[in-house]
Order: sequence, then structure tokens, then C-alpha cells
Amino acid sequence: MAFQFRSRPPHLRMDNQVHVPDYESTDSEDTARNNPLTRPPPGSPHSHSRFLFPPSIPSGRSRRSSVSSTSSSTPLPSRSTSPLPQFYPANQSSSCPSDSDGEPASPLLREHINRNPWWRENRRPWWASSIHRRPKRGWRVVRVSKRWLRRLVRHPFFPGQPITIVLTLVLFSIFAISLTLLLIYVLNPDKEPLPWRAYCSVPSLVPPFDHPAPPGSPHVYPNITQGHSLPPFPHTDLDTLPPAGVLVGVFSIDSAFERRMLVRTTWASHPRSRDGAGTGDEGVGTSRTIVRFVLAQPRKDRERRIKLEMEMYNDIIILPIPEKMNDGKSHTFFSWAAINAWVPPVYTNSAVPPPRFSYSNSTSTPPSLATHDPFLAWQDISSGKPKPWVRPDYVLKVDDDSFVMLAELEARLRLELHSNPQKGTATNNQDGISALASSSSLQLPLNPGHGDPLIYWGYLVTNRLHMFMAGELYALSWSLVDWVSKDPTVKTLTRGAEDKQTAKWMRAHPRASEVRWTSERCWIYDHPRSGTVYSHGYLFPSEVTRVKRTMIADLERSAQVPLGATPTSAAIGGGAPAAWGHSSVSTFGVRYAPPLPDLSPTHSVEALVEGSDMSLLREGSPMTPEYAWMHREGRRARYEGKRVGGTVVVHFIKKHVWYLETALALLEGEDQSESERYESGRVDEASLVHARVYGRRPRDFHHEGVH
Repeated sequence: MAFQFRSRPPHLRMDNQVHVPDYESTDSEDTARNNPLTRPPPGSPHSHSRFLFPPSIPSGRSRRSSVSSTSSSTPLPSRSTSPLPQFYPANQSSSCPSDSDGEPASPLLREHINRNPWWRENRRPWWASSIHRRPKRGWRVVRVSKRWLRRLVRHPFFPGQPITIVLTLVLFSIFAISLTLLLIYVLNPDKEPLPWRAYCSVPSLVPPFDHPAPPGSPHVYPNITQGHSLPPFPHTDLDTLPPAGVLVGVFSIDSAFERRMLVRTTWASHPRSRDGAGTGDEGVGTSRTIVRFVLAQPRKDRERRIKLEMEMYNDIIILPIPEKMNDGKSHTFFSWAAINAWVPPVYTNSAVPPPRFSYSNSTSTPPSLATHDPFLAWQDISSGKPKPWVRPDYVLKVDDDSFVMLAELEARLRLELHSNPQKGTATNNQDGISALASSSSLQLPLNPGHGDPLIYWGYLVTNRLHMFMAGELYALSWSLVDWVSKDPTVKTLTRGAEDKQTAKWMRAHPRASEVRWTSERCWIYDHPRSGTVYSHGYLFPSEVTRVKRTMIADLERSAQVPLGATPTSAAIGGGAPAAWGHSSVSTFGVRYAPPLPDLSPTHSVEALVEGSDMSLLREGSPMTPEYAWMHREGRRARYEGKRVGGTVVVHFIKKHVWYLETALALLEGEDQSESERYESGRVDEASLVHARVYGRRPRDFHHEGVH
């Protein structure tokens, strides 16, 4: 379409006037003519020019200029690009000005007249007519973040090529991983092996007994202070006390069927776990000890399997919560136990009558027994007149990666139940060495029966961050269980690490100063292959006796070292010597490796025993595995002829193979090894020779003082 350009006559050119194109469109002309407000009076000499050119604006009056006024020399099209130019808004900048651009300056128009109808006014919609709100701060943060992100991306050092982007991501990942590992190392309180040798001999040399307890801290038992040594175990009066009632809750999950079967067939039912070492006590001590598995609601695809397992073994407890360990499972279990926990009564007579507590009169009919329940309980059910069951003295929470020796556990809980911490028999001795060397059996102070005991028993973890009983196994006496299930404050402290939360419960008790935090640190440890700070070889009383002797000798030599002399051993964390954490089996932070390759299964298990000859084998050693096996200690020598006194719990057993190794080390084995039987045979043969020659045995001469 051709455009026509028309120049204004010279006598009509004025400064600062709006250049209006001459529309030749018939529609525009008809619109202008038919509008009475813009049509000039008839006979006016400038009627046509007024239509084409707006009148000049007098000086002193405000005037409006459009974008087209600054470009008067630019040719304009003779027709509008839109078929309806009159519907353009008045404030739109265009090369074709609307009628409203020149109308306000016309002398024929009134100022108050609005040509736009009310429905075309630039009104705000009804949904935007609310009260003005300040912009949210969050959007401001987003805008600022976007602005800085754009600046970062446009920075000249920002990678722009694929290879530089990949290298940057790799370097950033390395930095993030390094920072994470650094934080883990800084926040981890377990950086050095623990002085377990001091735990088993002179606990007063290590925390928390090596310094006065700060105000408000719990009372830790046994109350070993400077100069006090570890009391001997077992106590001479142990078998005169009635057995304690113990409910052991093993925390498990619906998919851990194999681990539950390992527990059922090993420490939950094995005679050496329930009776103890040697000839045992025929199960009397653990006749009131019950083992049950604690599960949350199983998943849909495992419900039928769990129900069949419950029908088969009668040893599973289902809690009405989803499976999540640190989301209140322990509190739910103790709440369940406060209502449904029952154990067998005392079946045998004892020299000391059973103590009377507030819960002693609560009874219930016996439930269905599990295959691994005590023999005396089965015998009582078979009699046809079973005795009613009673409340337990202790309720225990146990992890399923823990291996528990039930006779050892019950013996320690029994002594604690009948002890009276207000009447101690140990005397303050400034010489810890002589106290250890001359310590003998202590007189057992019995609980007089005034009030229920408040006992919190387990492995005490003490570091700069926390103080609590480790979660692999801890026990609460019945009064604490009943209080935990009802206290409203405790119900708000159920989320988080469950062992730390349990310690908070004990501090929140209204009689917190009377709660006995009883710790067992020597006989609770991690599996030798785990490599943790709590790990060392399988421990037996004979090795602990040797450890005590070594500690006494070291302390005596240290007492004779002159002032200013250089110590002969490095320290652990600037405190205890490194030798106190030494193990012949494992090394902290180093993956376990057998002393020699290609050891047989029995030899490899013997190599995991702390202080054994098999654990000391090395490449090039003159001692062979066969020699070390023949000269090993039998169970009678390892337990020093006693029924109990050894390992209570082995923790951190993450593999089924490790579980079987622990069962072989603690439950199997002969009372005498080949070399011990040989030596015993030689002694018996020598005794027979002396009897034939002198008519009496050598020990008879010894008793008579004849040499």
C-alpha cells in the first residue's frame, strides 16, 4: 500500500506542535465530521485545517507531547495499521495519535467531560481492591538471591566450558566430602581406644572415678573413688540369695528372622548361658529370666510370616507403632511392660527370703511358654497346678546384635537388687595398689525393704558430650519402668537416640538423686572384629586376673619413677597410658586380620580370645597353631573354677558369622584342654606312686607339714 506524505504550509508551521498525519480513510473523516465536539462551526475558514491540525497551545499552559512530536521529520503512513484506531488506549505511544491527544487543547471541549464510557475506565479489578499489603520478605530474599546468582554466573572466573564445569564439580565434591569428614571427626568423642584394662582392675584411675563428680551429676555405682579397687566377683553370698525376676526384651524387626533363630538356639536356651560355667546351678539362677522379641507393626508382605512365627515360638511382642528405633519404640516397650510384663515366681527355697516390694503382691496366670523358657517354669506347668506369675524386678532393653550370657547377667542384677548403697564396707585407702592387692570378699549389705530400689544398670558411656547407659543393653528396675510409663514429662522425651533419651528420663525422676546408675564396663564390650573403641578379644576371668597383676606391677614401677623422668608409654587422649587399651586380638581403626592365614574354624575362634597363645601367633613364630591349640586353657581354668564372673554382653555383632564365632567361644569348648588333661594325668599318676610307696598322697604330707 502506497503512503502519501504532505507537508504543512509555511504559514501554519508552529513550534512544539504535534504533527498529525492526514488520514485519507473515509472512516476517519466520517468519524471526525459526525462528532459534534470536534466539528468546527459552519463557515469557519479553518474548519478543514482544524480537523487536520490541532490549534496551537498558548504559552504558560501545560501541554502534553507524544513520542511522535519529537520525530516530525519521520514519514508517517497515511492509514492506520489497525482497522479500529479509536479503540487504542489514550496512554499508548504510537505513531498515529488518538483523538484524545489534541482534544484537551481544543477551545470547544469542556475539561470535565470524559469521552471514555464508565465501562472502559482504567479501574482496578475487584480482586485487587483489597488493602495494600507489604511485599513478603521471602520474595525479597528470592530476588536478592537471583540477582547475586546472575552476578556469579556472569563473573569472568565462573566456568563456562564443559571441561571446566566438570572439574569445578569434582573439586566442589571433594571439598564437601572433606568438610563432612572433618566435622564427623571433630564431633566424634570416640577417637582413641578405651583403657579397658583399667576398667577391669583399678577403675578409680579412669573417668568418671578419677575426679570429683560435678554438682548435679548422677551417682555412679559401684562407688569407686581414689584408692578403691574393683570388688571381686562373684560374691561369696550370691547363691544364698533368691534369683531376680528379669524380662529381657530383644529389639528386632520383621525381616530379622535368621537373627531371632540364632538367639533362640544360642544364648536364650543354651545350658552354659543359663546355668553358668562348670557344673552350673541347674538353671536355678535364671529360672525367673524370660526372653522375648520386641517388634513394631510388621509390613503387609510380612504379616502372615510374623503371625506364623508367633504361633510357633510364643516369644514375640508386637507394639502398636510403626517400625522406627529412635521414634519412641523404647518408651512404648516400657509402657507395654508396665501392664503386661510377668515372670515366673521363686520356685526354690533360699537361705535369704525374697525381699518384699510394693509390686510383690501383683500376680497373673502363666502365659504360653516359649521353647527357650526356663526348665523350672516348664516343670511347674507340667505339674498341673502352676504357680501364678509375678512382676519382674528388672525390664531390659537389648539390641539383637548383642550376645548375652544370661547367668552372668542375672547374677549381677541379683546382687544389685539386694545391695544397700547407703552402707558401704570399703574403706578409704590412699594407696590404690595395696587396696587392689589385698582386697577380699566384701560383706554384702542387704536392702532392708524400705522402698523399692531405683536401679539403672548397663555400660556407662562418659565423654565430653554425654553420660548414659549404652543402648546395646540396659536395665530399669520395676519402679522406674512403672514411672516411665505414666510420667507426662517422659512422654515428651521419646524422639531421638533412645539410650540418651533414657538417661534424660532418669535425670527427670522426682527422686533422681536416689537413682543408682550402676555400671559394668569390664565385661561388656564389642566384637573383636568390629574395630571400635569398645572392641577387644573375648574376655575370661583368668585373663582379667593376669591383667590385674600386670597393672599392679606397672603402677608400682610408676610410683618408683623419679620426678622429671620421661614416661615409658604414650598416653590415650593425654590421660591414661596407651598400654591400658592394648589388645592382643584387635587394633582400633584397623580391620581385623587373622594372625596366620588358612587357620581352621576352631583355631580362628581361639585366635579371637584375649591373651590366648593363638592370638599371639605371627609369621615366622616358632609356635605353631597345633601347639597353641593343645596348650590353650580349658573352660575350668578360664573361669577359675567358678560358675560366673566372665563376659556379660558382646555387642556390635553385625554378621551372622560373627554371631556363630561368639557362640563357639563363650558356649562351647572342653573343661580341660589336651595339655591340661595330660598334666592332670601326670599329677594323678604321681599321687598313685606316692600312695604305693609311702601309703599316702603328697597333699597329705603337705597338710601334715612333711616335705
